Amino acid sequence: MSGDRLIYLPLGGAGEVGMNAYVYGYGPKGRERLILVDLGVTFPDMDGSPGVDLILPDIAWLEERKDRLEAIFITHAHEDHVGALGHLWARLGAPVFARDFTARIAARKMMEAGQPVEEIETVGLAPEAVSAGPFEVQFLPVSHSLPEASALVIDSPAGRVVHTGDFKLDLAPGVGEPFDEALFEGLGQKGVKVLVCDSTNVFSPHPGRSESSLPAAMQALIGQAPGMVVATTFASNVARLRTLAQAARECGRSVCLLGRAMQTMVRTATEAGLLHDFPPTISPEEAGDIPRENLMLIVTGSQGERRAASAQLARGNYMGLSLKEGDLFLFSSMTIPGNERGVLRIVNQLAERGIDVVDNTTGAYHVSGHANRPDLERMHELLRPRMVVPMHGEHRHLREHAKLAAARGCATAIAPNGTMLDLTGDAPQPAEQVETGRLYLDGGAIYGALDGVLRERIRMALNGLVLVTLLIDEEGEPLGDPWTDCQGLPKRGRSRRELAEAIEAELAGELGRTGPKVLADDDKLIEVIKRRVRQACVDEIGKKPEVVVVVSRLAD
Repeated sequence: MSGDRLIYLPLGGAGEVGMNAYVYGYGPKGRERLILVDLGVTFPDMDGSPGVDLILPDIAWLEERKDRLEAIFITHAHEDHVGALGHLWARLGAPVFARDFTARIAARKMMEAGQPVEEIETVGLAPEAVSAGPFEVQFLPVSHSLPEASALVIDSPAGRVVHTGDFKLDLAPGVGEPFDEALFEGLGQKGVKVLVCDSTNVFSPHPGRSESSLPAAMQALIGQAPGMVVATTFASNVARLRTLAQAARECGRSVCLLGRAMQTMVRTATEAGLLHDFPPTISPEEAGDIPRENLMLIVTGSQGERRAASAQLARGNYMGLSLKEGDLFLFSSMTIPGNERGVLRIVNQLAERGIDVVDNTTGAYHVSGHANRPDLERMHELLRPRMVVPMHGEHRHLREHAKLAAARGCATAIAPNGTMLDLTGDAPQPAEQVETGRLYLDGGAIYGALDGVLRERIRMALNGLVLVTLLIDEEGEPLGDPWTDCQGLPKRGRSRRELAEAIEAELAGELGRTGPKVLADDDKLIEVIKRRVRQACVDEIGKKPEVVVVVSRLAD
């Protein structure tokens, strides 16, 4: 019997929504040849990652084995599947394969990050296949909320794996291919060993709705609006952008797209020949001359992003355009778990200004791009896999999907990030646990959770900062009193003195009691000062701030 094994290892996207990165391998234990499916991002929040631009999967395990990495496959062009490619590709160095629209977005990511665009290779649909070491990989069309989303058929000597990517059962998606049941049923008849499957909407009990169900409700809403209409959705949801723009045109409104990401997606989809019927748009400058009742803005920022067009409009204006009382703002989107606070902030800012806000509470203005529970069951029926491994969802989604698969008699296992499964036998078996985590893109730097940058930033945000500067003369004695600069702290404390003055007075007394041995040792001196500053702040304001001490010694 062969000692080779087929493995599956999520580095991101399993146990969370976003940051998708899935490794497959085949070969002798510890020497498997590897492929990576997707390399995405998730988005920061002010509570856990203040100031961060993007959060990326920690690919250290794969980077250490990059000599065994045959290829990277990208299922579709959503940020949580392709957004990290430009930032992390140099650590892996493998060729990247994707369908045309996705390849165009991936190439843009690589170009923006200064990486070689020629590493992106465009692949057609099955039966065209990519040979990657022991694997043969084919792209199958699935419907989703953007064009050319794909499932992957991954053939190995140990059997066939179908990796669904993000999908829904939509027979009329508007943009992109409709779901082809016959294609997947035929695949199931040939035999599927493992289905690695999207779990996002496993708790939604009703069959998913088609994008084609939205235009009538959109037109009715827009047609009744007396003033300007603004709509926000995911920038990559090209089908929804088309639905909104066409509804606006049917109501006699000019359409203006606001937000770089949205303009990029529409331009790329048009260049790829996927948006031949997208209505003409106008520039922000032209929009300023259009009567409000004849104008519709489609803007970025459906998840409450502070710098996106939605948030800036809610705060005042964006690109010279502003909202007024009686205007309509439509959220044609779902709120990703964790983003509720940011979205609610925008809703309240709009409401305070008398703007009517409409969301998808009634289900009339948004349909999900992910398969609901009955649709997942249908995928199981079509493919008839021996094993089902849930992916793309929080822990509760993975667990519920595993229960669904087990009820159908499929062998299954829950594999959150870092759990490697051996798929060689008749049931998935835990093989080993791999250290996983997150990387943070912060300006031009990328660092890990253990580097301490975020921890320090959060502590400063929570507790404030005191900077102490002390001069030591040639004799080793303090040259005058230390002085302090307080940031993020109250001006006055319990004593009603200026906080900085109160701290400086305490430090002057402490240094007067400090002996020459401590004054001669920077480390010991800094520790004494920090301890005294924190105690003074506890006495004055009841907090222990972060303390930075700068000791400067004059040369002899």
